[in-house]
Amino acid sequence: MPVDHHRGAERHAGDDSPASGAGSSARIGPRLWALPVVIFLTAAMTVGQITILGKQVYDMTGEPLDLGLLGLAEFVPTLLLAPLSGVLSDRFDRRVMYACGLVGEAAASAGLYFYVASDPASVVPIFALVVLFGCARSMLSAASRVMPVDMAPPGAVERMVAVCMSGWQAGFVVGPVVFSFVFVVDVAAPYLLAAAAALAAAALLAVVPASGVARSTAVGGGVRAVLVHALQGLRFIRRNRVVLGIISLDLFAVLFGGAVALLPAIAEERLGVGAVGLGWLRAAVGIGALATMAVLAVRPLAQRVGLALMAAVAVFGLGTIVLGLTRSYAVAFIALLALSGADSVSVFVRSTLVPLATPENMRGRVMAVEYTFVGASNELGAFESGVAGALLGVAGAVVFGGVGTLAVVAAWWLLFPELRRINRFAEVHPNP
Repeated sequence: MPVDHHRGAERHAGDDSPASGAGSSARIGPRLWALPVVIFLTAAMTVGQITILGKQVYDMTGEPLDLGLLGLAEFVPTLLLAPLSGVLSDRFDRRVMYACGLVGEAAASAGLYFYVASDPASVVPIFALVVLFGCARSMLSAASRVMPVDMAPPGAVERMVAVCMSGWQAGFVVGPVVFSFVFVVDVAAPYLLAAAAALAAAALLAVVPASGVARSTAVGGGVRAVLVHALQGLRFIRRNRVVLGIISLDLFAVLFGGAVALLPAIAEERLGVGAVGLGWLRAAVGIGALATMAVLAVRPLAQRVGLALMAAVAVFGLGTIVLGLTRSYAVAFIALLALSGADSVSVFVRSTLVPLATPENMRGRVMAVEYTFVGASNELGAFESGVAGALLGVAGAVVFGGVGTLAVVAAWWLLFPELRRINRFAEVHPNP
């Protein structure tokens, strides 16, 4: 088991109890601002590329199910590799883990560029390259999700999380719009742009300061030891009711509410718009979330955290239902703004609570499991939406997902009363 030594005096980020300074006006140092920029580039290339991939695959086949299979191709490597990613990110420098994943993503994007430039007739190689992209993404997942809390100055955890999430959501806005315009000019060029953005982000990680935590890099014990360490994160989540409740709430809510994966079909069949219109619809997801995160960065959520979480997931479900029912582009755009803003509140609460409730030396493993069950549920939710779209039609699948999300909120209100009773982040402390 990796040993987490005491932090050095040169510690740049925070201490072992970051919650203690909630609501403080602590400043974020200049070098730390490189991290939200890295996160912005990562999000822009990831979301921009998957938007164009959905458009390209749907143009080639015209089948909603293929959009679901695209999500499944991203999910499978995450399911298999994220636990390993968590173990490694608890042993090695998380900046290195993040950079290695970005280099792998750049390689997969370059492969997509060369294949798409060859005027392809089959989507199978695209799915294979997406699997490779998912493998690289799973390797950076745990490190990238823990780093905002690792790097936060004392008393600025919520602010650092909000700033980094604002960078992520800004990428959600810029990526789809820029990539859709590039796609109109040259259908292969977006993948080359994605590779360049990933490499730029990897290079910029060299600017981010070290966390100051000394880690054991010994990986003795073989595969069995790695599996044992990975399962420790799962056991911790099972024991901690707050962590279990918030992760499972987002898991099932996103699983049912994966309507964004069907946006290429919604844009084509129900709204009658092309690639640029689709790009702006996808950007609406980032715009709503970015606006919400900008507010949270200035005025972090201070009270009634649990109630805000439940309300946000309910609004997400209602927005999904409206998206499924409308044939108006303007209404669809507004619905996406609303549901993405609500989702960003949920993500902010989860991204703050889960690390705060987890000991630092286990955060990599716990966040890897969290990513598997929540982050990857976006892709699994996309598969569910694709299957539902094939069975119920595009509109029926989206409305079904929204209703399912509301049912999940009602169930979790009863099953996890301790979650909705959380008032302040400072109430949550690590439990071994």
